Amino acid sequence: MSTAVSEPASPAFSPLYQQIKALMVRDLQAGTWRPGEAIPSETELAARFKVSQGTVRKAIDELATENLLVRRQGKGTFVATHAEQTTQYRFLRLQPDDGQAGGTQRQFIDCRRLRAPADVARALGLRSGDAAIQIKRVLSLRGVPVVFDEIWLPAAPFKGLTAERLSGYRGPMYGLFESEFGVRMIRAEEKIRAVAAEGQAAELLAVSPGTPLLLVERLSLTYGDKPVELRRGLYNTASHHYRNELS
Repeated sequence: MSTAVSEPASPAFSPLYQQIKALMVRDLQAGTWRPGEAIPSETELAARFKVSQGTVRKAIDELATENLLVRRQGKGTFVATHAEQTTQYRFLRLQPDDGQAGGTQRQFIDCRRLRAPADVARALGLRSGDAAIQIKRVLSLRGVPVVFDEIWLPAAPFKGLTAERLSGYRGPMYGLFESEFGVRMIRAEEKIRAVAAEGQAAELLAVSPGTPLLLVERLSLTYGDKPVELRRGLYNTASHHYRNELS
């Protein structure tokens, strides 16, 4: 069914390309275009929305900038997916000091369904006492454990998630969430502070208690800025650093 969009009647309305962008995000959220699939051409979208190709192009440009779409020269525009090699570690900012890329290994320590603690429920927009899934895992780079993650997910969208399922999936964890549970991580907000290693984290990262670690608390959001993951990662930065690009 075609959707017509009219020019805004006053400055209070968003620009036309923003309206087209919102309609396209709605289709992405509804699964009209699946992760990894090509979206219709600019010509087809312009006809569907009854706007110019330039307006559609500007909407697509913004969606590509926000990593929701990916342009491929000579092939078209595709829905971004965490399963792609180039994007699967987009949220992992830890880099070796020597600059040499190395393999990333993961070990899932635990995956259990619990009542969400108050701070977790608050962050994920859950009610007090709602069920949540807690995952603990260790990431190693070139065989050295460098990240201990405690991950919290709302239980309802991730029904059936187990440690076996996590361990058996060969792609990135966000790729599993996307393909098996229909939950796509769109963007994330992070808080970073220095802490001292203790307890299980010290043991799993093979460091002495009191060793300085970087605590990265990340809230990942899906369409509509709905929180769907709270992750607390403890990073050993003895031979690695947290790298970010600002623009």
